[in-house]
Amino acid sequence: MFTGNFKGFFFFTSIIVIHELGHIIAAIYYKWKIEKIILLPFGALTLFKEKINRPLKEEFIILIAGPIAQVLFTFLCFKNKEIIEYSMLILLFNLLPIYPLDGSKLLNIMLNKVTSFKKSHIFTIYISFITILFIIVKIKFNLIFLLIISFIIVKVYEEYKNHNNIFNKFLLERYISNFHFKKEKQINGLNVNKMKRDYRHIFYNNNRYHTEREIIKKRFDLNRKL
Repeated sequence: MFTGNFKGFFFFTSIIVIHELGHIIAAIYYKWKIEKIILLPFGALTLFKEKINRPLKEEFIILIAGPIAQVLFTFLCFKNKEIIEYSMLILLFNLLPIYPLDGSKLLNIMLNKVTSFKKSHIFTIYISFITILFIIVKIKFNLIFLLIISFIIVKVYEEYKNHNNIFNKFLLERYISNFHFKKEKQINGLNVNKMKRDYRHIFYNNNRYHTEREIIKKRFDLNRKL
């Protein structure tokens, strides 16, 4: 808008809105609570007020619903080359593995399939920092790039600082709520850091079995966090 490119701004904003509507429609279908939608000069964020332990399948479908809606919108506008160019640019940028872009969320879902929640989260943050560093080295600076990269760096750093709080929220949800996971995982020892999403856990230590709620309760009592 500052450059007077109102048509481009309209196309760009329309694509962003359609993309977010994809996320929102899928979230409404799964009855996820939407906290707020933030519109930015270079994109948008839909924030959910939901439990971390919601099924990975739901999170995946809500995640891909955005790009799918965007691609469908682009296909309908196939005669407009400007919309196609904007859409492809937004799609490629959004799929970068940098928090809070969709690419980082997709990466996090894949990591949660193979390793623990704690490792998945911290690996996603580290990969975000590495990708940002690579982009800074490879891309020439301009005002738009500076605004975008500054915003993203702040967001990744905030997520890094909040890592332990997010992990404790993951554990606390398991203690307070009754989740009915079909898959079960045995953990040798009492290390809650090995707990995974979409699994209920049995801890085996000193020839005894313990439920995850029992172990989590001891963790919070010891650390006096409740």
